[in-house]
Amino acid sequence: MTTRSVNSLFAAASLALSLTAASLPVMAAEVIEVVLDQVKIIQLPENAVTLVIGNPLVVDVTMLRGNNKMILTGKGFGQTQVVALNAAGEAIGESLIKVSADDTKNLVVQRGVERESYHCNQRCQLTYALGDAGRHTAEAAAQITTRNGVMAGAGGVQR
Repeated sequence: MTTRSVNSLFAAASLALSLTAASLPVMAAEVIEVVLDQVKIIQLPENAVTLVIGNPLVVDVTMLRGNNKMILTGKGFGQTQVVALNAAGEAIGESLIKVSADDTKNLVVQRGVERESYHCNQRCQLTYALGDAGRHTAEAAAQITTRNGVMAGAGGVQR
């Protein structure tokens, strides 16, 4: 094969690849912001049957098939990607999910390397957040668990 025929073959292959790439649908990734421990309901593209999550530690996704929507729940700080696929397995939608904290009514107390979180309205109440010290998190979780147990017991008592 001569150099000229190799160059012609390479040019033809490059043209074929560029035409194929040009015919593929271009999907711009939509950016969706979700607050940690909160939910957001998003409309899915038509014909979406499967959702693929890049990092399920950042966001939990529940697909509602009846009305073609998904529920996003912020599980951890950061960002990940969700891709919607049709029945043929083709990508028909893509979103970048960014999960951040709702700092509007939170107070963070930093003592050296240990951190404590409080949720403040009229008074500041003990809560826990990602990044809090283990002792603080365990104490807040124990109080919440005890309260929930008492509330469940009070509602479930039969006479």
